Amino acid sequence: MCNIDGSPNDKVDGRLPDGYAHMDRFDARKAIVAEFEAMSLLEKIDDHALKVPRGDRSGTVIEPWLTDQWYVSTKPLAEKAIAAVESGEIQFVPKQYENMYFSWMRDIQDWCISRQLWWGHRIPAWYDEAGNVYVGRDESEVRKKYDIRNDESLRQDEDVLDTWFSSGLWTFSTLGWPQQTEFLKTFHPTDVLVTGFDIIFFWVARMIMLSTHLTGQIPFKTVYVHGLVRDGQGQKMSKSKGNVLDPLDIVDGITLDELLDKRTSGMMQPKLAEKIAKQTRAEFPEGIASYGTDALRFTFCSLASTGRDIKFDMGRVEGYRNFCNKLWNAANFVFENTEDKDTGANDEPVELSSVDRWIISALQRTEAEVTRQLEAFRFDLAAQALYEFIWDEYCAWYLELVKPLLWDESASVERQRGTRRTLVRVLETTLRLAHPFMPFITEEIWQRVAPLAGKSGPTLMLQPWPEFNPERLDEAAEGDIEWVKAFMLGIRQIRGEMNISMARRIDVVLGNVSALDQRRLDENEPLLKKLAKLESVRILAAGEEAPLSAIALVGDMQVLVPMAGLIDKDAELARLDKEIGRLDGEVKRVGGKLGNAAFVDKAPAEVIDKERAKLAEAEQARARLLEQRERIATL
Repeated sequence: MCNIDGSPNDKVDGRLPDGYAHMDRFDARKAIVAEFEAMSLLEKIDDHALKVPRGDRSGTVIEPWLTDQWYVSTKPLAEKAIAAVESGEIQFVPKQYENMYFSWMRDIQDWCISRQLWWGHRIPAWYDEAGNVYVGRDESEVRKKYDIRNDESLRQDEDVLDTWFSSGLWTFSTLGWPQQTEFLKTFHPTDVLVTGFDIIFFWVARMIMLSTHLTGQIPFKTVYVHGLVRDGQGQKMSKSKGNVLDPLDIVDGITLDELLDKRTSGMMQPKLAEKIAKQTRAEFPEGIASYGTDALRFTFCSLASTGRDIKFDMGRVEGYRNFCNKLWNAANFVFENTEDKDTGANDEPVELSSVDRWIISALQRTEAEVTRQLEAFRFDLAAQALYEFIWDEYCAWYLELVKPLLWDESASVERQRGTRRTLVRVLETTLRLAHPFMPFITEEIWQRVAPLAGKSGPTLMLQPWPEFNPERLDEAAEGDIEWVKAFMLGIRQIRGEMNISMARRIDVVLGNVSALDQRRLDENEPLLKKLAKLESVRILAAGEEAPLSAIALVGDMQVLVPMAGLIDKDAELARLDKEIGRLDGEVKRVGGKLGNAAFVDKAPAEVIDKERAKLAEAEQARARLLEQRERIATL
């Protein structure tokens, strides 16, 4: 390496030679080349491809600049943190994330904790005029510790601590540490940390290292790791992509204009604004509707699987808003039929029907399943169990099955009282199960149902968690009502396939009836006639030939709906032929598209999958209609 005049230079420190100080670096480069040429020292100039880093906002070239940085030696800290997880003192859920944690911690490097930012905790280091460095909690401690006079000038380091270093102190610094406060004694360590897998090293590991080193305690006992919430296309949400969804906008709703302004203002790369605006208009042409907090909370619970990625779908939020509405409407039905009525609140004698005993038994199983899944941190499965009970069992079946019981003037007082009490108690218990998922709607309903259920207290939050009681299981009632449900579903299927109006009462003939079927029919015949709109129900006599009928099976029992005189044969065949023709056209159209190599090679995978699903659905519908046409043609 030589000086500008060609003499040897034993010390290279990166500074510009005399005469070039304070020049812009680009101008200095040109001046140096010109001087080399003037002194005949330049042999040649070659083009050199170089990737020049530039700032996102300004586009200015970013030059490397070596500066002094502060580091933490992390290997001694990592040893305690690794041991805490190896011993089971800290557990990861799902457990496989321990492998990610160990892979980082066992190959850990020194940690640069100084950052050149405007905001943050200042590095606790001070320099005197000679450049000596002193570390302490504050300047007064530094002067006292190192015997520095007050008239000597000290300058604090301008760097701030790395954000993750400051965040790593969170579990104990917020509780008054280093003082041994009551808050610190009570709440440290905490039980569960909920976080994403992408910051296990950045945050989780550093909290464990700093807590075990500074307090001698672990910061938490369980680390629950959820997936990364992405947009509907699987892309990571970021401001630069303009695909961020603010939860409050989903809760309260937002207009399209407001959403566009939110996504395109203050961008680091303004040139992307037009593209982002176009994507936003396509995805949310009318903005985002208001879905409420409970629907959003339930959506996130239902998405909390053990996978690494969560594709956020606004359609699911809408579905769970409907779920909230379903619960609200079910509660109104209960209030209409129990308020100011005899519910057996004072333990008067009651008689429980098989329908009441069935829903109580189903509730016990739901309590056990929701509790089991919550304890295993499977919030998705807990939400699914709760959804299926409320929507499929309580609302879709139980509330329908009890209507004839409630409105039957010949029913005994004890029987109606038992049904009303069951309506109230099952609803109240269900609200306690659902409260962690949907706190607002459940609290609102509970305030009204609690007096009916004999519950006291200012809020649902302070009520005990429902506990599974095996003595309330009733397998006999469960079997009876499953039989009733299968019977009614069979009738509904026949009506749907044969296009028989629900307003028209039909005759039903039963074949292959067992003694158990006979008992269940005797006990539930009025209920079946009422809800399935049946004119009559009879059992085939021994040796009697079954009439030409549409058939549904309930176990081994045959449910026959005689077709003679029930439908207009010619009109129904014409309708079926028209629908089959339409499906033939759909199968041909979609099949042709999927058989086109140009389309299959160029179309995105999700588009092809959607077309294949369309084809399969059309083929299945066509096969069902052809089978139905064949049956009707034989009438």
